[in-house]
Amino acid sequence: MIRKRKLGHDLEVSEIGLGCMGMSFGYGEVHDLKPMTELMHKAIDLGITFFDTAEIYGPYINEELVGQALKPFKNRVVIATKFGFDIQDGKSIGLNSRPEQIRKVAEASLKRLQVDAIDLFYQHRVDPQVPIEDVAGTIKDLIQEGKVKHFGLSEVGVEMIRRAHAVQPVTALQSEYSLFWREPEQQILPVLEELGIGFVPFSPLGKGLLTGKIDTSTSFSQNDFRSTVPRFSEENLKKNLSLVEVVKQFAREKNCEPSQIALAWVLAQKPWIVPIPGTTKINRLQENAGAVNVSLSPEDLQKIDKVLSKIEIAGERYAPASQKMINR
Repeated sequence: MIRKRKLGHDLEVSEIGLGCMGMSFGYGEVHDLKPMTELMHKAIDLGITFFDTAEIYGPYINEELVGQALKPFKNRVVIATKFGFDIQDGKSIGLNSRPEQIRKVAEASLKRLQVDAIDLFYQHRVDPQVPIEDVAGTIKDLIQEGKVKHFGLSEVGVEMIRRAHAVQPVTALQSEYSLFWREPEQQILPVLEELGIGFVPFSPLGKGLLTGKIDTSTSFSQNDFRSTVPRFSEENLKKNLSLVEVVKQFAREKNCEPSQIALAWVLAQKPWIVPIPGTTKINRLQENAGAVNVSLSPEDLQKIDKVLSKIEIAGERYAPASQKMINR
């Protein structure tokens, strides 16, 4: 059974969320409204109440899809969305977190999501041209106006977290985190714990790698962003599959799927961590939800750590242009 976890001081969500990006953006085809609506309704049946989208996904069409699908469940779900890109003629031309832009995006997102207030509004990427205090101050105003309920940050470093939090308490930080990418453990997680900020890992399945379904024969279409990600290049993928073999071995021992080991591991790290694996398939959704029933003992976690410490991950997690936008 999927239980609840708390992000920040008072945002209660299901312990696993659903990342909706791949339904309309980033992983190839754009999926139709009907099957994706069925998928989101199935997620709610399973106990998932936390849904993640963003203005840039599409752009716009992912928010519209989520808004339409979740309309009947308005007060039962938490929808997170994001601002921070400058979108012209349907394409991102850079970053923009100026206060007037944040307000403009908030109004447009409210309409697309068909809600009265945005539950969790993340800055998608830090805009180096706009002081983070101005961003946090604008969100503070939007919260006072009743248009936004909670403030989030994505892919930011420790200094930015502290500066933003001093102006408007940050409810959640979103960043990549998985057995495959553990960098947040070094500095980010200790600061989140200190400040009482929740952590929402995206790509907790390593962009699909930790499902055990990707191997050296897998090819990615041109409109699948993994085709540009260095860690998925032919040479790096061969090396990185050694980690997947380890996860598969643990899955065999626990009589579960590799993806469930990967998610159970993330959930076991801290009680204020809520991963948001994405999928477009109902069987994968059920598999991911089932991860909450996989129990990893302290001994299991130690064993996993020991084996992983001997494996070096090959390749960056983003193409160079995207990597530049990460504030670390």
